[in-house]
Amino acid sequence: MSNISLSSGIRSNLLSLQNTATLLNQTQTRLGTGKKVNSAIDNPANYFTSVALKQRSDDLTARLDGIAKGIQTVKAADVGIKGISGLIKQLKGIVQDAQGTTNTSDRQTLQSRFNTVMQQITDMAEDSGYDGVNLLQGGSLTVQFSAKAGDSTLGLTGFSADGGTNSDLKIATQGAGFTDTAALTSVVTQLENAEVVLRNKSRELSANLGVLTARQEFTKEFVSTLTTGADNLVTADTNEEAANLLALNTQQSLGVNALSLASQQAQSVLKLLG
Repeated sequence: MSNISLSSGIRSNLLSLQNTATLLNQTQTRLGTGKKVNSAIDNPANYFTSVALKQRSDDLTARLDGIAKGIQTVKAADVGIKGISGLIKQLKGIVQDAQGTTNTSDRQTLQSRFNTVMQQITDMAEDSGYDGVNLLQGGSLTVQFSAKAGDSTLGLTGFSADGGTNSDLKIATQGAGFTDTAALTSVVTQLENAEVVLRNKSRELSANLGVLTARQEFTKEFVSTLTTGADNLVTADTNEEAANLLALNTQQSLGVNALSLASQQAQSVLKLLG
């Protein structure tokens, strides 16, 4: 329709209406999406910065699952240590009962009870794993904190808390020697050493738990900071956009009226020519 000639007044009003329509579409899009930047065309710098911040936020959010697993793994091991410590106290009580009697039959009965509790220590250690990782049976876990693989990690290394001399507790299963007074004294020493090992391992786990908990809280807050920053770059002020929409609707109505008036002026000229 380039061959149609329009008067300057009509063309001016038409361009104004077209600009208003464009702004109306933009404002309606912002209100519909809640964003002032919906694509790189709107604002390349803000758009790509927002995308980068959101991606980093998503990557760190994924790390929270690994941190949570690490926390629960440590807690499971700590519960196991407390349970095993209680069983060792029972073992000490059994040995004290054996030391308090010279009756061979009674000591043999106590020996059997001792070994039964020893088996419970092994069973408890076996049951102290979490999601396939058991720190009380030599398991290990590497917890990743940063978004980039390999950076900022914490290694959790377990130990053997099973019953028997092959474990780190080094408590011997008792045989005929349980009836010997000197042997009973040695057993007490083994049990006391095992308690020291458990206390040291418990402190180590507590330190790791403190680190994991601190990193979990930091990551949650940092994810929130990144997400808020990303949103601030692209989020629209709905109150402002609503006001813009009202103003543009009014402007559009005025533009239509102005175009109508300009058209009437052209028609008046035709009447004069007639």
